[in-house]
Amino acid sequence: MPYAAIADLITRYGEDELVQLTDRAGAGVIDAAVAQRALADADAEIDGYLAVRHTLPLDDVPPLLVRIACDITRYRLWDDRASEEVRMRYEDARRVLEAIAAGRVTLGVTPPESPAGPRPSVRAGRSVFDADNMAGW
Repeated sequence: MPYAAIADLITRYGEDELVQLTDRAGAGVIDAAVAQRALADADAEIDGYLAVRHTLPLDDVPPLLVRIACDITRYRLWDDRASEEVRMRYEDARRVLEAIAAGRVTLGVTPPESPAGPRPSVRAGRSVFDADNMAGW
């Protein structure tokens, strides 16, 4: 499940900026393929952090992850032309992901429930290789 969509990028940064960042053909429109590739790269980066603490994919995407995905995508689209603000937002997003992975920040989602029923128990039996069984060897 993607964390953000092109519509989220437009809402946050405006259509003009996305045209500037994605329009490689000079058509004056957002190149959806370029934007989707950058969104997928952001999803992969986020998954790398979340997989430590969460079963993926998440059932619902928390708003925090939408913002983080947008900031990462924007930074990746700007590439080496990123402004200080864009770079700082990316670094802030990365720090939040590190905190989530370390358990210092939660996503606010309910963890999956444990299966119902009794918990399995283990009882130790007699040792196969004890002193009595090994006598004479």
